[in-house]
Amino acid sequence: MAETAVCLGTFTAVKTLWEVRIHKINEELQKEKEFRQRLLLVWEERAALAKLKEKVINEGGRAILRIEEEEWKTLPSCLLKLIHLQEWQLHRTSLQKIPQFIGRFHSLVVLDLSRNSIESVPKEIGQLTSLQELLLSYNRIKSVPKEISNCISLERLELAVNRSICDLPPQLSDLKKLSHIDLCMNQFTTIPSALLNMPNLEWLDMGGNKLQELPDAIDRMENLHTLWLQRNEINSLPETIGNMKNLSTLVLSNNKLKDIPACMKDMTNLRFVNFRDNPLELEVTLPPCENTAEEEQQEMFGIDFMHMYIQESLKKTG
Repeated sequence: MAETAVCLGTFTAVKTLWEVRIHKINEELQKEKEFRQRLLLVWEERAALAKLKEKVINEGGRAILRIEEEEWKTLPSCLLKLIHLQEWQLHRTSLQKIPQFIGRFHSLVVLDLSRNSIESVPKEIGQLTSLQELLLSYNRIKSVPKEISNCISLERLELAVNRSICDLPPQLSDLKKLSHIDLCMNQFTTIPSALLNMPNLEWLDMGGNKLQELPDAIDRMENLHTLWLQRNEINSLPETIGNMKNLSTLVLSNNKLKDIPACMKDMTNLRFVNFRDNPLELEVTLPPCENTAEEEQQEMFGIDFMHMYIQESLKKTG
């Protein structure tokens, strides 16, 4: 019995020793695996950084990262080594996400990520106080973060053809330098209040949305000179549109307008209008032109047509 106990004790001791050795071997293997993974990651980051550096050009005194038609679904953190960049121009790269570290690129003046697959905009973008142009058209963005209102230098904002955006945060009215906005081909049913509170807005495209009417307060955009509203569902224009004295271009083709308000005859700065493809109640025919040059300049549903329509409309009501 004693011998059996000794054998069992020896076996247990040997078993424990082997278990300790196997555990240590496994630990060493795990450490080696982690080391190899870190080494591979470092190598991949170096390779990615070298590839990114090849895409940096100097143009007009700016350091620009320009990538066209190459697959970069995500951007590596090694991009932070190029913190001096002043422009990103990444088009057709299948980029799915704007990295959160974007906020550390304080020198960025232009962020152009058009024609990608971006679904959201990180709030960190609000840290880009030097940003002048934010171009995110042809993506899959569904909403706009209020933090963009912190981009105090922003002059140009393009969100066209995202197809899902239906509103803007009211805080965007704090962007006093913003003069150009493109929101065409989205899901807007009304002009956002943020735009009405932008007195310095000069150029606005909201074509291809679902607008049914224009707000009475539209004349608060007093510096607006170009307004594109084609391919909407607008059925009438407010009388206040006549107060937009700086408006020079107004496109209203492919809507549901039945009339042109008489107040528009006093919009003396209006140089180009388009009422084509609207179910207007009056049939108006412009007088024949005296020469070919005049005929080429005359738009069938343009400024001459508008004045003639208003004249005929006033005759009918008078």
